[in-house]
Amino acid sequence: MVYELTTERLELRPLTFDEVDEFHGICAGEKFRRYMFDNEAIALEVAASFIAKSNNYFARSGYGLWGVRERGKTLLIGFCGFWFFHEPPELELLYGIAEAYWGMGFAVEAAEAIMQYGFETLGFDRIQASTDTPNLASLRVMQKLGMKFSQRQTLSGLDTTFYTITREEFASTTRKDANL
Repeated sequence: MVYELTTERLELRPLTFDEVDEFHGICAGEKFRRYMFDNEAIALEVAASFIAKSNNYFARSGYGLWGVRERGKTLLIGFCGFWFFHEPPELELLYGIAEAYWGMGFAVEAAEAIMQYGFETLGFDRIQASTDTPNLASLRVMQKLGMKFSQRQTLSGLDTTFYTITREEFASTTRKDANL
């Protein structure tokens, strides 16, 4: 099965081990890791383990983490996909864009393509995302995606906010410019 997705400005392909250095570089960004990794600098081996786990998810279930690039360019500028979080583990939408590309709408564009894939290809009825409540930029991304606030709770000592969207809500509120 081919998992490549394109949007107006982006190309998304499953992350590969050839991209581990670029992926690690994005994850190591000082502002980036503040919320994604609870402000810890992850080792290259941890980045590689994310890619290995993602490859296993794709092989088993047809989803994982896609690398995000601008169309026609080779530089990895982020990632987006579905990942398990919390206890018990719940599948959630995950997105991360390199700091140099913040504020350009790439997170929303990539996430919208991934959500469309989730609903139309994987048959999801509902998609959930969460973030540390102080991460206002991530909350704005969820809102721009048409997701609705569902709950706020303390998980592992962190104030966490959850948003969800149903297949019907997504179909009525988003543009369909991704080519699946």
